[in-house]
Amino acid sequence: MDTLAARFKLIVLPFLSISLLFLPFLQATDFDYCDNKGNYVVKVDGVDISPNPVISGKPATFTISASTGQAITGGKAVIDVYFFGFHIHQETHDLCEETSCPITVGNFVLSHNQVLPGFTPPGSYKLKMTLSGAGIKQLTCISFDFKISFGASESSVSDS
Repeated sequence: MDTLAARFKLIVLPFLSISLLFLPFLQATDFDYCDNKGNYVVKVDGVDISPNPVISGKPATFTISASTGQAITGGKAVIDVYFFGFHIHQETHDLCEETSCPITVGNFVLSHNQVLPGFTPPGSYKLKMTLSGAGIKQLTCISFDFKISFGASESSVSDS
């Protein structure tokens, strides 16, 4: 019995410890480029959604980590949302409202905060984001899936 416990400590515990180091990466959202063969100026490194799943009626933050090989002075971000494959919403934002401009060569973060209406139906959605710049039709184009759930009922607490 002592050998089994010793093996457990020797093999399983280090594995669990190392696995915990990768936990933050497991929470990142998978994404796909719109054109896998596209030679995009902006390369996306990761997508994070907080909270995940998004809760209707509550603030959500979509954070895109990316890098670029050339300076970008401005542009726009077009966001298309699909529900069960149907296009249901589109909005356009000034790129400089989503990140600091000018974007210099190297890494940058694009962050968008959104409060979805409380009546937003729960379920699986797809978001497509296209970035364009001055004189450049597409800086990048990605899509990713996300879920929306109804907010849990909160009890009202008085601050007296």
